[in-house]
Amino acid sequence: MIDHPVQSHRRRFLGGLSATALLAVLPAAVQSAGKLKPGADAALIVVDVQNCFIGGGTLPVKGGEEVVPVINKLAERFENIVVTQDWHTPGHASFASTYPGKKPFETTKLSYGTQVLWPDHCVQGTDDAALSKDLKLPTAQLIIRKGFHKNIDSYSAFDEADHKTPTGLAGYLKARRIKTLYVTGLATDFCVAWTAMDGRKAGFNVYVVEDATRAIDLNGSLAAAWKSMSAKGVKRIQSADIA
Repeated sequence: MIDHPVQSHRRRFLGGLSATALLAVLPAAVQSAGKLKPGADAALIVVDVQNCFIGGGTLPVKGGEEVVPVINKLAERFENIVVTQDWHTPGHASFASTYPGKKPFETTKLSYGTQVLWPDHCVQGTDDAALSKDLKLPTAQLIIRKGFHKNIDSYSAFDEADHKTPTGLAGYLKARRIKTLYVTGLATDFCVAWTAMDGRKAGFNVYVVEDATRAIDLNGSLAAAWKSMSAKGVKRIQSADIA
């Protein structure tokens, strides 16, 4: 059989690599012979699976309700679960209705930068802000509420949008000796992505479970979010990758 020059070069290249170097050039799915097994030092982070973000809510994410059974199945494998909840004041700075003449999905400038303006959603104490009744998270130990400061939005479960006001989540996780986070929920390109990247910034090993998330995808925001997460060292996996 005639050896194609490109194939021959590839075999020589791979054959000459050490085991460590070979792992560096192979895809992550090929690197791992087994599945990921969350232990006592891992936590499942369930981001904003609330009535406002699923069908019939004030800011529904397409297919948002589809993450619930996936998250419920994952929850069976975790000793530690943290839930986040968007919890806005009436007349919040992120609401388009707060600004005369502004419409949802336009932007405005706030003290911390450009703010996307949203429909009124997840207002404190309303059924719209409640967690989905179909979530089954028996080992959930903490709910982090975010976005309750009237003049600051909050996508990340770790810091408000000004990148200065902490929620306290990092301290809680470190006190519990948690090292690895598996992030799920809504929406991939906003609260999930910001939570994942801030988790990396805080020193945690972070996975985003793609099929346990759904996106808004506003003007290419989903592709941009995955690119940013990858650059920060966030790993992209599927629920089937977790034992």
